[in-house]
Amino acid sequence: MFVERSMHPVWLSNAFLLGDEPGGTAVFVDSGAPLEPLIAAVERERVTPTHLLITHDHADHVAGNDELVERYGLEVISGAIETGGLRVEVLATPGHSDDGVSFVVGDLCFSGDTLFRDAVGGGPADELRRSVVDVLMTLPHETRVLPGHTEETTIGREWEENPFVRFWRGLDGEDGRACTVSGDPATIVVWSPDYDGKGKALVRLSDGAEAIVGASRIVFP
Repeated sequence: MFVERSMHPVWLSNAFLLGDEPGGTAVFVDSGAPLEPLIAAVERERVTPTHLLITHDHADHVAGNDELVERYGLEVISGAIETGGLRVEVLATPGHSDDGVSFVVGDLCFSGDTLFRDAVGGGPADELRRSVVDVLMTLPHETRVLPGHTEETTIGREWEENPFVRFWRGLDGEDGRACTVSGDPATIVVWSPDYDGKGKALVRLSDGAEAIVGASRIVFP
């Protein structure tokens, strides 16, 4: 197999082309990045694209859907398929979005906005914990994780180093700092640099609910 990645310069969102072999079959995974490098890879590797796999329907992951469908006549799916030499399994990984899925192909996992290097997606903490710990962390540790934003990682690295995973495993304690989230008093439980270096946190709100939010929503006293 081979993988080609493109990343949007502003959104930092990834789009991928996954092929079984040169001259064979390929699929696209998400489309919210410049498509030219992926189209060039189709021509260079002489592959025939058959499907466009979507991890979730947020705009920064589906922006190029229409262009790819028009160019190649693709079927857009969020489920398991077998095409050419590719066997694509799908894992339900809601939390960042209700329709969130991750695709597993051999030793590759396309995790969308569920799992990143050093971070996880924003959303309800209980749903994301289940999707990350109970689903993705059960994959082999050598599995390459190709996330929806920025750089790839591995399941093993995130098992050992991801601040959210370490907290959910009981390895690290709470951060404990007071803050407000969109004006609501809250406590920082976990702090992470996030995929873009701007910060993301698991916070406990005044009503006891826990959520994962970006640093732009957090104000410290």
